[in-house]
Amino acid sequence: MNGTTGTSSRRHVVVVGAGPAGLLLAGDLAAAGVPVTVVERRPEGISNLTRAFGVHARTLEQLDARGLADELVRTGRTVTALRLFGSLSVDISGLPSRFPYLLVTPQSEVERLLLRRAGKNGAVFLYGTEVTGLAQDEAGVTLDVRHADGTAGTLRAAYAVGADGVRSAVRAALGLPFPGRPVIKSIVLADVLLAREPGAAVALNGRDTAFGFVVPFGDGYWRVGGWDRAHGEVPDTAPVGLEELRRITERVFGSDFGMHDPRWMSRFHSDERQVPRYRVGRVLLAGDAAHTHSPAGGQGMNTGLQDAANLGWKLASVVNGRAPEDLLDSYHAERHPVGRAVLRSSGALLRLAMAHNPPQRGLRTLLTAAVGHVRPVARGAIGRITGIGYAYKAPLGAHPLTGRRVPDVRLEEGRLYEALRAGRFVLITPRGTKAGPDARFTVAHWASGRRTALLVRPDGYAAWASETAGAEAAAEAAARIATGGAPAASWRPRSVPRRGKGEPRRRTPLSRPGG
Repeated sequence: MNGTTGTSSRRHVVVVGAGPAGLLLAGDLAAAGVPVTVVERRPEGISNLTRAFGVHARTLEQLDARGLADELVRTGRTVTALRLFGSLSVDISGLPSRFPYLLVTPQSEVERLLLRRAGKNGAVFLYGTEVTGLAQDEAGVTLDVRHADGTAGTLRAAYAVGADGVRSAVRAALGLPFPGRPVIKSIVLADVLLAREPGAAVALNGRDTAFGFVVPFGDGYWRVGGWDRAHGEVPDTAPVGLEELRRITERVFGSDFGMHDPRWMSRFHSDERQVPRYRVGRVLLAGDAAHTHSPAGGQGMNTGLQDAANLGWKLASVVNGRAPEDLLDSYHAERHPVGRAVLRSSGALLRLAMAHNPPQRGLRTLLTAAVGHVRPVARGAIGRITGIGYAYKAPLGAHPLTGRRVPDVRLEEGRLYEALRAGRFVLITPRGTKAGPDARFTVAHWASGRRTALLVRPDGYAAWASETAGAEAAAEAAARIATGGAPAASWRPRSVPRRGKGEPRRRTPLSRPGG
């Protein structure tokens, strides 16, 4: 089977991998009118293996910008407090987000909604098909593929994205290293019923030579996981028994909570790795193909989905001729540091859980005390875990909001994240100003009396802002940025007014919904 050829290949994108990151990206590209084919080596159908199970606030915001968040929330259980290491209770109910909680729902529910959206927007799926080779030139990418019946073929596209997981065939075909190391082996997982619920909805604890966690699904089952240093070298293929998990949970929490009737059990290991480059010419990497890390904090699927949200609008802008190709460099510039930060934060959380000697446990006590009692430390930790605390680097002299996540502020026209569902930039101007309609961006107005002109990227980050620009100047800036697609990390304003001597620094927070 030969793939797209001729003139249409100049706009065609192949996404390899139909996991969460690949599905969100395919849906975004298809919604923007880009012909997209998704190549998936598995047979058609969503796996009922739960794998990831937590959806954080920033990911829910991205799904809200696609009209999917509210439906997803109905599939799971919302959790506002996390119990860590027995003594630390982390309250996330005050998050400055429309979603001030952790949503516990199976990864399969996330995939179901994203698959439906991608298909509805016109994405084409090739199941039972694996990538066996890749070559690129100045005009595009050629992928060698093998289908389930053993036949071989090629696909030709303008760009290709590898979202095909830790064992990425696309990454291997590029010859990219995946530096890092194994962190922990033989973690046991199960979805079980409990006769007695734990005192906290989500709990993580470490004791002696073991650690464990319990997390509720909305259907009565609980995800229970654990690790014991004494069995740390057991291979992933070793059989899993409920008694092993009971022993670990009893040691860590003082009770096995009467776990029974497992519907799924597994054993796995965890690595910390990150590819050095997210872009190689016309091929890009996203999700686990680009980074993998400890499951502590539940950030894996979330980081991959946020990779896709960052890449989708940029790739669509380039393919559709609205932005120069070097816009794609900003994908690596913005997301690689986030991936590195997630490796560090999730790794630190895992190592705290694994602490087994007195000095390590003492350090854990000090750090948990700091998170529990020092407000800035707590805000920073919560911001990293939930994703709302990350911002992209802004150029020198840019407005303080540039590069920052914009919450779901109120507009005269409704909510910001409803306005973002069109997949375009949104220019927010003060009430009463008139900026003419423009096909390149959506014009909206603050519902409050705020005077800031703010341009929001399709992924919900501030691209530009001004306290003094009138409607005409704001529209001109929006047109320039939306046309060039320049993100926070690379766009430089024409001129920035200097702060006068003795003039206080302007603070322009957008801290929570309502703006």
